[in-house]
Amino acid sequence: MQEINASIPFDKRLWQQDIRASKAHVAMLGAQAIIPVDDAAAISAGLDQVAAEFAANGVPVDLALEDIHMATESRLAELIGPGAGRLHTARSRNDQVATDFRLWVRDAIDEVDAGLAALQTVLLDRAEEQADSIMPGFTHLQTAQPVTLGHHLMAWFEMVTRDRSRFADARRRANLCPLGSAALAGTGFPIDRHAVAKALDFDGPTANSLDSVSDRDFALEYLTSAVQASLHLSRMAEEFVIWASQPFGFIALPDQWSTGSSIMPQKRNPDAAELVRGHAGRIMGCMTSLMVTMKGLPLAYSKDMQDDKPPVFEAHDLLGLCIAAMSGMIGSVTFRTDRMRGLANAGFATATDLADWLVREAGVPFREAHHITGKVVKLAEGKGVTLADLAVDDLTVVDARIDARVFDVLSIDASVASRKSYGGTAPSGVRDRIAEARARLETAPR
Repeated sequence: MQEINASIPFDKRLWQQDIRASKAHVAMLGAQAIIPVDDAAAISAGLDQVAAEFAANGVPVDLALEDIHMATESRLAELIGPGAGRLHTARSRNDQVATDFRLWVRDAIDEVDAGLAALQTVLLDRAEEQADSIMPGFTHLQTAQPVTLGHHLMAWFEMVTRDRSRFADARRRANLCPLGSAALAGTGFPIDRHAVAKALDFDGPTANSLDSVSDRDFALEYLTSAVQASLHLSRMAEEFVIWASQPFGFIALPDQWSTGSSIMPQKRNPDAAELVRGHAGRIMGCMTSLMVTMKGLPLAYSKDMQDDKPPVFEAHDLLGLCIAAMSGMIGSVTFRTDRMRGLANAGFATATDLADWLVREAGVPFREAHHITGKVVKLAEGKGVTLADLAVDDLTVVDARIDARVFDVLSIDASVASRKSYGGTAPSGVRDRIAEARARLETAPR
């Protein structure tokens, strides 16, 4: 029973939040004259000493003390005597853990946000560096249209922007203080919940004591945000795995972000990227774990909820590692832009430009233009040349409405430069989006 009941092996991670919340609580108890002011001061000083010990030596794991709350209070009693027992006035471990866990999740969101902001900065730097570099854009992993590498990297930037906004939304909803809800019904002591909430930098107290001690939406929202971020990181990592393969050869990963084979000395494997991709599955599993735990629980507190913290802790550690790894890889990778350009030029990627030209310059309906372009592509394929290398006579044989002006749009450089619509791949537009993004990061970092 002691082994299954105890959570101190993992919830010791909440010690800083437990100390902070306890100090806010005892300060309020003294201010409201619920306990003597001298006792409140002694408890607060004792909590500082406990915090110093935990910081220096770690939290001792004693299964008899069950959890971080009892471990803290037990050590406090050893330091200041029976007066430590006044700390638990007007609170329960139910509202205590709900508060500590919210504080921890709030701190975790801030850590993730800082990591994602750093990743965005790396993406902006590399995108600006590669704003003119041409690569094939893909659909179905087939060459579709030429784009710039800077544009591709800025697509990743937008994914991370949405991730940060989800975490910000989750933090806003989590930022209410459950402390003072007691076990489930509130308390008869004249406490000041607003003062405690303010001391802990919450926006205010929670409004219903039953909901306060049984709610774990804040943890679930953290996990759902973490899952979405991990999915994006996994997609980035997958592209790195593909790009690093010899058939693509778009990137060369440095030794620090790749590993060798145990028997094949010529190989450099993109293990870091593969692990980022793999860790996304573990983070999804963490979310599923907590959802299944919470799905059938009645109000208010049930011991099942003790299992809420391990999946959140695990997901947070994995996500932080993945963010750091992708930031490192993107920041140090060598982009083989000559290879990218060569493949963009070889895949008839400007076929859509020919169809658009027929619509724009010859007044051909798009569906007909699409059919004509298909014939031109087949012709170029048969001759083993690019669209831009065809002779004008070849083109007029297919359709007499095509003339020499079409060569203004058939090169990959012309194709990319023409995509000037907002959000398009034209280098000028990419630089504009980068400038806008840098301004947003500087003025509103979250």
